[in-house]
Amino acid sequence: MHHFRKPKRFVADTLHRYSPRGLLLYFLPMSLIPATFIALGKGYLPGVLVNASGFALYMLAAWCVRQGLQAEHVYTQSRIARPPKWPLKMISAIITALTTGMIAWLGALHSLPVALLFAGGAFLGMYLSYGFDPLKEKNIVVAHGYSRDEILKTLEDSSRIIRSIEQASDRIRNTELNQRIERICGIADDILAEIEADPRDIRRARKFLNVYLDGARQVTEGYAKAHPQTQSGELEQNFRNVLETIESVFQDQHQKLLEEDVFDLDVKIEVLTTQLKREGIL
Repeated sequence: MHHFRKPKRFVADTLHRYSPRGLLLYFLPMSLIPATFIALGKGYLPGVLVNASGFALYMLAAWCVRQGLQAEHVYTQSRIARPPKWPLKMISAIITALTTGMIAWLGALHSLPVALLFAGGAFLGMYLSYGFDPLKEKNIVVAHGYSRDEILKTLEDSSRIIRSIEQASDRIRNTELNQRIERICGIADDILAEIEADPRDIRRARKFLNVYLDGARQVTEGYAKAHPQTQSGELEQNFRNVLETIESVFQDQHQKLLEEDVFDLDVKIEVLTTQLKREGIL
C-alpha cells in the first residue's frame, strides 16, 4: 500500500503545480505592449510610463496569485497547518485593482469615478476567480511535552527533508535507485500523515524523524554528488545496500506507529550509522 501513495501524491502535486489557474493574468496585460510602443512612437511619455508600469504590475499580480494558489494547496492538503505567511492572493487582487484603475484613469483618460469603478470590478473579479487566502490555523491536538509550535516545526522540517531527498534523487540517473528512494519518501510521507492525524504520535516518531530521515537525506545527497564523478560499481552497490536498510527500517517503524507500539530505535540507529560509515557513504 505504501508503495503507491507517494506516486499518487507526486502526480497530484505536479498537476496542481502546472494547473492553468492564475495563468490568465499573464496574458491579460499583453495588449499593453503594443500600446507602450505606440505611445513611445508618438513621444507621449505619460502613456509610455502608464502602460509599461501597468504591464509590470499585472505580471507581479500574476506571480503573486500563482504563489498564493500553491500555498493554499499545501494548506488544504495538510491536516495541521499554519495559514500562508503572506496573503498573496489578497495582495494580487489589490495590485490588479490599483493597476486597472490607474490604466483607466491615466491611460484611457476616464474620469476618476469611472476609474474607481474599473478598479472595484477588477478586485471583485479576482475574488470571484481565486478567493482570498486562508487565515485560520488548522486545529492541533497538543501532545504531552510538546507545544503546538514544536509539533508544527517538526512536521514542516521533516517535509522539507523529504522534498530534499526527492530533489537529490532527480540528480541520480538510475531507475532502480530512483524507485527505491521514491518508496522511502512515500513511507516517510505516510509517517508524517499519521502524526498529522494524531500529533500525540510525535513523542514516538520524533527520534525516528530526526535521525533516520535526516540520515536518508545525507546519504542520498552524498551519493547524488559523487555519482556523476565516478562510475564505481562498488559505490552504487553500497548505496543500494544502505537504501535497502533504510527502506526496511522505515517500513518497520511506520508499522509500529500504526500499531501504537513504542519505537525502539537505539540499537537500529547504531547499526545503521555503523553501516553508513563502513560503506563509505557518510
